[in-house]
Amino acid sequence: MSDVKNILASNLVKLRLKNNLTQSDIAEKLNYSDKSVSKWEQGAATPPIDTLKRLAEMYNVSVDFLLTESTDEEFDKIANIKDSQANKTNKIIITLLAIVFVWLFALLTFFYYTRVNVARPWKIFIFAVPLSMITLLIFNKIWGKRENIFIIVSALIWSIITYIYIRYLDLNLWMVFIIGVPLQIATILWSQLKRPIKNK
Repeated sequence: MSDVKNILASNLVKLRLKNNLTQSDIAEKLNYSDKSVSKWEQGAATPPIDTLKRLAEMYNVSVDFLLTESTDEEFDKIANIKDSQANKTNKIIITLLAIVFVWLFALLTFFYYTRVNVARPWKIFIFAVPLSMITLLIFNKIWGKRENIFIIVSALIWSIITYIYIRYLDLNLWMVFIIGVPLQIATILWSQLKRPIKNK
């Protein structure tokens, strides 16, 4: 039993340090005193089962992990997973912010067009769709997955065609949608191209 307490104590210290937390931070999150947290990390006391479960959830590990001796590599792996998840979230937020700015620009342009009495100022919002797809394509190229490009390019093609049709609504250019068919087929075929395997 003492071995399990020592393993738990060691794991709690490592996890706390990996997460850049103090004993006070842990105590505040769990509604305990600093002294209690200190005792857990020294192996002088063991947290109750429900608190143990809360600790596991807080560190995003299993209760079994807390009670099992682990290597430094396993702790590093947990830290890397958390960093990876944080980076992924940040990338999504940055991409969405860029798209929000596109629509903010469209909104400001719409207000300007209504002031100067431009006909059908709402068309700017139709133009914002392909512009959003281009923005999404750029960010996907920087840090996205190759598989997403097919969906984005397809949306870009049809949004541009739709914009052209609406932009020249009086001309009734419905045939412009036919152009989208070979472009879509070309996109599908392009998406099926396989990357060459590099020899190591």
